[in-house]
Amino acid sequence: MTISKRQTSMRTHMCGEIGTSDISQTVTVCGWVAKRREHGDKLAFVDLRDHSGIVQCVIDNAVDVRSEYVVKITGVVRPRPDGTVNANLSTGAVEIGECVVEVLRSAEPPPFPVDARADDVDENVRLQYRYIDIRRERMQKNLRTRAKVNSAVRTAMENQGFVEVETPMLVPSTPEGAREFLVPSRKEPGSFYALPQSPQLFKQLLMVAGIDRYYQIARCLRDEDLRADRQYEFMQLDAEMSFVNQDDVLAAISEAVIAAAESVTGVKPEPIQRITWREAMERFGVDKPDLRFGMELIELTAIFSNTEFKAFAGAESIKGLRVEGKAEEFGRNKLDALTDRAKKMGAKGLVWLKVAEDGTLESPVVKFLSADEQSKLISTLQATPGDLLLIVADQWSMTCEVLGTLRNDLGRPPVHQGPYRYVWVTEFPLFVGVDKETGQPKPGHHPFCQPHPEDLDKFETDPMSVRSLAYDLVLNGWELGSGSIRIHEPEMQRRVFTALGISEEEANRKFGFFLKPFTYGAPPHGGFAFGLDRLVAILAGEDNIREVIAFPKTQSGQDPMTNAPTRAENKQLDELGIRVLPPKV
Repeated sequence: MTISKRQTSMRTHMCGEIGTSDISQTVTVCGWVAKRREHGDKLAFVDLRDHSGIVQCVIDNAVDVRSEYVVKITGVVRPRPDGTVNANLSTGAVEIGECVVEVLRSAEPPPFPVDARADDVDENVRLQYRYIDIRRERMQKNLRTRAKVNSAVRTAMENQGFVEVETPMLVPSTPEGAREFLVPSRKEPGSFYALPQSPQLFKQLLMVAGIDRYYQIARCLRDEDLRADRQYEFMQLDAEMSFVNQDDVLAAISEAVIAAAESVTGVKPEPIQRITWREAMERFGVDKPDLRFGMELIELTAIFSNTEFKAFAGAESIKGLRVEGKAEEFGRNKLDALTDRAKKMGAKGLVWLKVAEDGTLESPVVKFLSADEQSKLISTLQATPGDLLLIVADQWSMTCEVLGTLRNDLGRPPVHQGPYRYVWVTEFPLFVGVDKETGQPKPGHHPFCQPHPEDLDKFETDPMSVRSLAYDLVLNGWELGSGSIRIHEPEMQRRVFTALGISEEEANRKFGFFLKPFTYGAPPHGGFAFGLDRLVAILAGEDNIREVIAFPKTQSGQDPMTNAPTRAENKQLDELGIRVLPPKV
């Protein structure tokens, strides 16, 4: 007889634990009635469900139990009759007979089936009755997968000497980041806290405080537009380390990520490879490369250095994409759609060519290309008959971005479809773009990233070419998280603030509480944070992170179950000194 680790005063076993080793034993199980089937005038079969699985119970037909009733059943385990074994159930070789049934709670008919059929139910209805939706096997599996990942991450971090420290949920507002959730102060009318977008500043202060290795599974909040991989609230593994370089941080976080994946799949992933941001853009056209498939961008600029084709002449960057064997699938309408997509992204255009059966090129632009250019194009792209070739000639960043997007559109499998391919992307630009209003550079990650030491001589003269010691972790083309080595020297921090157009007075006003401790001796340090919701979603085989969160918001930010957000009462607003203005028309 099996001894259940979940035995309580009300049950001896979980439903899914009953097996052939329990035959002839008296057991007690509790759960929800998943299904009832009449068997003649005297007997009925009841499938009893809890989170561990389903077991078949044979009860007296007179007992009134229906779908989703909560019951306690005591009976004797016995083999199922010949021909009735259910190989789809872990308990399918046995059933519980001679049952005594106690109804613990009757139930109204559920608003949708508590099984896989609910996958087709409108998501708002599922979220309105989330407590019923979670009873389903899929949701139970997802939430328990999440618990496994959290446990594995904690163990991996603590085995490396990290200390779990909780940071505040009511923090100062830092408007430079994403839009924040503000919390009014009743004691200080007109003043506000913000809910944390991340524990960034506090975890760095913990390094100044000598904690050495900090981590927490942190709840973060951002008032951003929602989508499949984004919620207002999200959980992240947050970590910071002292006296380290980039390699130390990547090694520590890699260990936690690998442990999390292994806890779910049972397979230890291969060591996580690294590529620089520049290499990612050159090869894949995006800074979140999906390494599960090829179709890499190919450099073609040199081939057309002396071309007479006006669309290519003088272009800063010319790259191509080989879409293997897809020429026949793309008629003129589809090709025009690809061209329109490229133009909407800002490109001057998109050149397409098809490789004919005789190995020659077919395209309206072929007449503008010399025989040598055509030959080199075919050999460089390793093109064969039936291939579709796509070429963009533009500024380097635009060429990469457009072809990278088309690569994903045409070749990328669903994010959760194996294998799992992790990659570290390093050496991101310290600054990205220029603020249209101020004319100042914008930080690539945040203002506290350490510039790459090899680029310090260019910091004032060519800031846009300066690399940072920042890094992202990407899984199957989904960014899991990011981090960096931090600035720990006040003089370097001043140089970055100056480049960003932040005066000393403004820096002290916005970040004084953070900058002052650094004058008391800050160690070299770095850290990382990655989104657990996204990681769990991929490992659970889900496209949408809402499927791995117990009580998520809809894409419009609503909670159909609690009706949040709701209007505050006037009395509450008066206490806070807040007046609600009518919406702008």
